[in-house]
Amino acid sequence: MTTWTFIYLMVILKIPIVLLLYIVWWAVKQAPDEAEQPSGGDGGSRRGPHPRGTLPRGPRRGPHSAPAPAAPPRVRSVVARGTRVPER
Repeated sequence: MTTWTFIYLMVILKIPIVLLLYIVWWAVKQAPDEAEQPSGGDGGSRRGPHPRGTLPRGPRRGPHSAPAPAAPPRVRSVVARGTRVPER
């Protein structure tokens, strides 16, 4: 029984993988259809009509500029308090 299981796993399950590789190889070797080629124009461009601008620079810090803004105040979280056990 284990021999047939081994044969099934090593041979039969490889057939779909081989077929997939053949289909990929066949698709790569195909020549593109002439009907899909654009008939004229520049063929489109990958960029839009205007190039993207650069991002604005951050403010410069130094001895002649405004000081950095102060840090926001820190908020402490509430510490959970334990319940008191009534005394007997």
